[in-house]
Amino acid sequence: MIKDILCKKNIVAILIIYISFVFIQSLFFKYTASAETIHIFGILDAWAEDSFGISGLFLPPGIFNAYVIGTAELFASICLLTGLFSRFKIFIPVGALLALGIISGAICFHLFTPLGVNVLGDMGLLFILACGVWAAAVTLIVIHKDMALSFLKNRNR
Repeated sequence: MIKDILCKKNIVAILIIYISFVFIQSLFFKYTASAETIHIFGILDAWAEDSFGISGLFLPPGIFNAYVIGTAELFASICLLTGLFSRFKIFIPVGALLALGIISGAICFHLFTPLGVNVLGDMGLLFILACGVWAAAVTLIVIHKDMALSFLKNRNR
C-alpha cells in the first residue's frame, strides 16, 4: 500500500498539485491588491529605491509588480498541470523551471531585504510555503532531467 502511494507518478502529482495550489491560491491576493500584497510589494519597492535608486520596480507598472509575478505563477501552474493531465509531459520540467525561478526570487527577497521571513505576523508561513515550492520544483526538475535534456537535444537537430 505505502509502496503504491510512494510511486514516482504519485510523487510527481503531489509535487505539482502542491506548487500549483500555493501559486494559484496567492493569485487572489495579488490580483485584488490585498493589504498583504500592498505591504509586501511596497516594502520591496522602498528597498529598491533606497538601495539602488530605482523607484516603481515593484509597483504597477514596474516589471516586478504583483500582477506580473502572479501571471508568471499562473503560467507555471498551467504548464505543470498540463504536463500532469495530458500527454505533453515536457511541460512538467518547463513549469518546474519557471516555478524555481519565481520562487528563488521570492526566497531571496525574504532573506536579503527588509521584507524578512515573518511578514505581517504570519510566523514565517509565506517563507515556509516558498521553501516547499522551491524543494518541490527542484525535485521535479531532477526527476524529469532526462526528458528535458532529450527534448533539448532533439530540438537542436
